Formats: sequence, C-alpha cells, structure tokens
Amino acid sequence: MTKPVHEFDMTIVQKDGYLFDVTFDDEKHAHVQIDEPPPLGEDRAPNAVRYLAAAVGNCLSASLVFCASRKLKVAVNGLETKVHVEITRDEQRRLRVGRIEVNLELPEGRSKAELEGCMELFESFCTVTESVRAGIQVDVHVNDAPA
Repeated sequence: MTKPVHEFDMTIVQKDGYLFDVTFDDEKHAHVQIDEPPPLGEDRAPNAVRYLAAAVGNCLSASLVFCASRKLKVAVNGLETKVHVEITRDEQRRLRVGRIEVNLELPEGRSKAELEGCMELFESFCTVTESVRAGIQVDVHVNDAPA
C-alpha cells in the first residue's frame, strides 16, 4: 500500500434506528444525516448509496471544470450533472451498486469541441470515480465499548 498524501477522519453516530449523524473533521463543514429507505429506515435523509452517487457526480463535474478552466482557460459556469444509479443483486442476492451513469450537460455557449483537450483527461483525475472503478481497500474493525 502506498503512503497517504492526505488523511482525514469523520465520526458517524447512530441517532435513531437507521438514522445517523455524520460529523466531519473540519468544523466549517455542515453535519449531514444518513438514513435508509423503508422497510429498514424512514427515509429521513439520503442513504449512503445516494451520497456515493453524489460523490461520483460531483467529482467528475469538478474535474471537468478544473481541466477546462486551468488547462484550457475556458470558463465553465452552470454545468449540470445528472447521475443515474442502478441497484442490482449479486450472486448471494445481496444488494449492490450495479452501475452509475453520469451525464454532464455543458452550459449554454459551451461545446465538447472547445473542451476537446479535456475529454480524454478529466475522468482520470477524478479521485472518487477512479477509486470506485478500481475498487477501494476497506478495512473493517469492530471494537467493544470502552470499559
């Protein structure tokens, strides 16, 4: 495993049933909640899959805007990104994210042709999307309550 270039922590606390509060390591970031849809939770907040989809869509959007503005010096304001997620079942019949489709819609006055230098490049710089595509090592530990 390579040495991290950046690390961060967050805390997730169960509030009620499947409703959890997420607190980020930086106080300026708003707290968010995560809940599961019925029949498990009450759908009081987006579930983890929705946050994953938002992270993929946002990362691709930011990567395209960065490439356009910093590499090509072309301003992209008003980019709209639509994300479609398909939930499937694996061989053991467990739910999995089967597919994420991301459609980036350029704002009026912008075309793919003028962003040609970014079309082959921007996806590879998207940390979240490329990590999801490659698979991410997840280490899980269950600890007893403090004595």
